Order: sequence, then C-alpha cells, then structure tokens
Amino acid sequence: MATYVFRHKVGDINAWLKGHEDRVRLFAPASHGFRTFQDTDDPNSILIVVDTDDVQKLGAIINDPKIQHIKDRHTVLEPITMSAEVNF
Repeated sequence: MATYVFRHKVGDINAWLKGHEDRVRLFAPASHGFRTFQDTDDPNSILIVVDTDDVQKLGAIINDPKIQHIKDRHTVLEPITMSAEVNF
C-alpha cells in the first residue's frame, strides 16, 4: 500500500464539506480510506491523504470527466496536485 497526497482549492468550503460522503463513495474502489486537512492560513485550501494499492485507478477516478458534476457541486477548483511519498 502507498500513501498519496492530493491538494486543491475550493470555491466554497461549506459546500465542499457537505460532499464528504460523495468522496467516500468515489474513492472506495481504489482506497483504504483517506484523511482530510484544511490549510490553517487558507480555509479554501484542502489536502487529502489517501492510502491506496492502485494509484492508477485512483487517478482515473479523480480525472474521470463523468464526475465533473460532483466536482462542480463541491466547488473543487483545478488544478488538483498529487504528491507521492519519498522513500529513502
């Protein structure tokens, strides 16, 4: 299993927070859970830490044009950046 970090901004934090269950359902096929963080100096900046065995599947879910209506409802702003853990 690997851990990935996704960061993006939102237009309306309250709308985004209400979408938590949508994210649980969306990420479930490709994750073992996730944790959500909010920047302390920017309440509209979100960081999601996801544990996954299949990052390609997770990326396909996040980039699927069929979920754009969900991103719009949750006020997700592009770009969504992804970071991987550095192993030494």
